[in-house]
Amino acid sequence: MRLGELLLGLVIVWLAAKLAGEAMERVGQTAVLGELLAGVIVGPAVLGLVRESEILQVLAEIGVIILLFEIGLESDLSELLRAGLQSTVVALGGIACPFALGYALAVFWGKPALVAVFIGATLTATSVGITARVLSDLGRLQDAAARVVLGAAILDDVLGLVILAVVTGLVQTGVFSLATVALILAKALVFLVLAVALGIRFAPTLLVWVGRMRARGSLIVYAVLFCVLLAALSERIGLAAIIGAFAAGLILARTEPRAHIEEQIKPVADLFVPVFFVTVGMKVDPAALNPFGEGALGFALALTAVAVLGKLAAGLGVYRRGVRRWPVGVGMIPRGEVGLIFAGVGLANRVIDQTLYAAVIIMVMASTFIVPPWLKALYRRP
Repeated sequence: MRLGELLLGLVIVWLAAKLAGEAMERVGQTAVLGELLAGVIVGPAVLGLVRESEILQVLAEIGVIILLFEIGLESDLSELLRAGLQSTVVALGGIACPFALGYALAVFWGKPALVAVFIGATLTATSVGITARVLSDLGRLQDAAARVVLGAAILDDVLGLVILAVVTGLVQTGVFSLATVALILAKALVFLVLAVALGIRFAPTLLVWVGRMRARGSLIVYAVLFCVLLAALSERIGLAAIIGAFAAGLILARTEPRAHIEEQIKPVADLFVPVFFVTVGMKVDPAALNPFGEGALGFALALTAVAVLGKLAAGLGVYRRGVRRWPVGVGMIPRGEVGLIFAGVGLANRVIDQTLYAAVIIMVMASTFIVPPWLKALYRRP
């Protein structure tokens, strides 16, 4: 790809992402959905204004690394550990139920075991950002159900990333067995625990040294350098790079300059993260959703149904008095960013084809669209 073509492509990607994101924000939805739709429209399957390229894909991968770093920075490890038994029960139900339903649906549809495992794993994630935004807009963040669902959603995000590491490892080995799953799971957990423990021990000393530097941008450069280093180590030992990026965010979230790092990473994320979501949308072929052919529409509708039911079932895990089950179950439904990351990994590693990819994207978008009005309706009730 020539430089001029790449630059023009970036202009179109950024402009389409921001315009579509703004439109979604104005109708009460998350900007991520607009960026996805923008990708579908400007991509090769519709208008063909931007074509996929290796350079654009690299920029998208940098975007997802920055995204997981930012999510890690916004996560409070101590709050995560104090999420409590109630949130933990809901989180485990929010993983087990969707996984079982997704796996069963894929097997019923005649998919191979590895594909069925991947589909089930895709349904385990919960987008804590979308639910938190809706609850914040409603002024309900201190509600008992809100505290439970946010704690459970954060746990689901962390466990979802571990599951992603396991699934990615299974794809790379091409072997599905309990021993393989256990080995990859142990590797992911050991990496996370060691990285976070050592990082929390030594990161403050490193940041004191960085704070003495006079060169412009030292703090954000060394923070991103730390993120990329852990992402590279994670990739080197056979895990997804985003696991390392997320661990780096968790570590730096425990340091004194956290607020400054968060503030300075936002402009970087605003540039690179939309490229990821637009490229995700660009890979969707609307023709795959042809209801009169062998498309993905039927499977997408069935997948969305089990995605919703699986997370609603997690609400049944509420046992504390004074906590409403429906807001908890509905708050767990949106898949958001982590679900899209799963879809991208599956397509990149050829676990799923374009048809299944389109079905997963439809599921993520539908599960995200329905939650804001549903939660608002629940909280309007006396």
